[in-house]
Amino acid sequence: MNARFDPLSLNLNAAVEVERIATTLRSQVLKQLRRKGVVLGLSGGVDSSVVAALCVRAFGADRVLGIYMPEQDSEPDSLRLGQAVAEWLGIETVLEDITPILVGAGCYRRRDEYIRRLVPEYGPGWRSKVVLRKAKGTAGYNVFHLVVRGPHGEEKEARMPPEVYLGIVATTNMKQRTRKQLEYYHADRLQYAVAGTPNRLEYDQGFFVKNGDGAADVKPIAHLYKSQVYQLAAELGVPEEIRSRPPTTDTYSLAQTQEEFFFGISLRTLDVCMYALDQGVPAETVAPAVGLSTEQVLDVFRDIAGRRRSTRYQHEQPLLVA
Repeated sequence: MNARFDPLSLNLNAAVEVERIATTLRSQVLKQLRRKGVVLGLSGGVDSSVVAALCVRAFGADRVLGIYMPEQDSEPDSLRLGQAVAEWLGIETVLEDITPILVGAGCYRRRDEYIRRLVPEYGPGWRSKVVLRKAKGTAGYNVFHLVVRGPHGEEKEARMPPEVYLGIVATTNMKQRTRKQLEYYHADRLQYAVAGTPNRLEYDQGFFVKNGDGAADVKPIAHLYKSQVYQLAAELGVPEEIRSRPPTTDTYSLAQTQEEFFFGISLRTLDVCMYALDQGVPAETVAPAVGLSTEQVLDVFRDIAGRRRSTRYQHEQPLLVA
C-alpha cells in the first residue's frame, strides 16, 4: 500500500464517460426496456440536471420529458432552476403541483401532529426541518434533532425520540412517492422509461425513499461519486448557478442541506472516504488527504458501514415464497 493517498483518483475522463453512459442508455431503454424515450423529475439540482443532459445526448430533446413537481414546502429556486435546465436543453416539460394530493393524503396534518409532540405551539406560520447531530461524549453515534422556527423568527431545537423521527419521515416520504406516481403516469402514457437521479453516495448509503425516488427503470449516474457528477456537469455545460448550488433535500419547509439531514459531513470528504474504504486504504493514509484526524476518518468509515447495514431494506426487492 502506498504511503500517500491521492483524492485525484476520483477524476475521470468526463467526455468519454458521457458518451459511454449515453450509449448504454440507448441500449437499455430502446432495446431492453423497449421504451421510446425517458421521463424524469427536474429539481433544479446538479444530479437531475446531469441526468437530463445525458438523456438528451442519448435520445434527443424530443424524446425527453421533464416534470416539475413542487409542493408548498419547496424552495422557489428549485422550480426556477429546473425551468432553466429545461430551457437550456430544449426539452418538453409538465408542471404538476403535488400540494393538493399531499393535503388529501394528510401529509402536512400528520407531520404537524408529530412535531407538536415536541413543540405544542407549532402551527400556521411555523417552519421545520430535521438535522443530524453527533451526540456529545460518543464516538460515531449520530442522533436526529427537530429544528423549528416560529412566525416571528424564534427558533427551537429538540432531540427526537424514535417514534417522532419515524413519524415525520413517514409523512415526508409521501412527497417522493407522490412524485414517482406522476412520473410513471407520464411514462405510461408516452411509453417512456423513468430515469432515476441518485448518485453513488445516495444509492450506496440508502439516501432515497423506497418506491419513491428510489424507483426508476434506469439510474444513469448511480455509479458516479458526487464529485464525478460535477465533472460530468462541467463537461455537459450544466449552468454554473446549478453547479455551485449546495445539494439540498427540498423536503422540509426550512432550508436544509443533504449534509445536515443525512450524511453529516461534506460530500467531497465522504466521496474520498468511501472510495478509500472500498479500496482498503488505511484511515491514517486518508486523514491528510481530507484534513481530518485518523480517528475522525475511522468515524466516517464506521458511519458508511453503519448506513449500509441500516438501509439494506431500501435495496431489497419484494421477497417471494419459492
